[in-house]
Amino acid sequence: MIATPDNVPMSPAEYLAWEEQQELRYEYLDGMVYPRNDIIGMTGGTVPHNDIALNLYTALRAPMRSRGCRVNVADVKVQIDDRGAFFYPDLLVSCHPQDGMALKFVRYPTVIIEVLSPATESYDRGAKFAQYRRLESLQEYVLISSDRINVELFRLNDRQRWELIPYGSGDTLEFASLEFACPIEWLYENVDLSSQES
Repeated sequence: MIATPDNVPMSPAEYLAWEEQQELRYEYLDGMVYPRNDIIGMTGGTVPHNDIALNLYTALRAPMRSRGCRVNVADVKVQIDDRGAFFYPDLLVSCHPQDGMALKFVRYPTVIIEVLSPATESYDRGAKFAQYRRLESLQEYVLISSDRINVELFRLNDRQRWELIPYGSGDTLEFASLEFACPIEWLYENVDLSSQES
């Protein structure tokens, strides 16, 4: 990871003010800011990654809007706690009234979704998920493969433990916290998985 060039710690308020002046998106952790793509060691997503995110956004948008929930893609950050830690998930859904009026970041997502790639997978499964689990509002965390039809949904159960529910071809993906379901094939509609570009 490469922090900002001067490597000077910032407060969350300083980070928010500073990031507004930047051309790139930056994530914030432990007082340091990192170009979003440097954290995961990549320079950009793939076409399948983008298409999968947009397909799921399209499926969620109307039903969530009618329930007063917001669905955001890529450019909306989540604040983990008052001390900071800000991340940009690929998609998020929040039904909290405060997030409905949010301008700079959301605080109470119900569902967070990351579309995986070889460069992001270990980060999304490990360090990022560890931070997301600190969100009291989070009920489901979803990892979607961008190179094969595969979804892993982690759901917080009534014992406050995260359970894995895997989905594959032919399955119906269910977000219990949102009372939403769709065929997994909707996520992969018009996505070419046969020839991934390097």
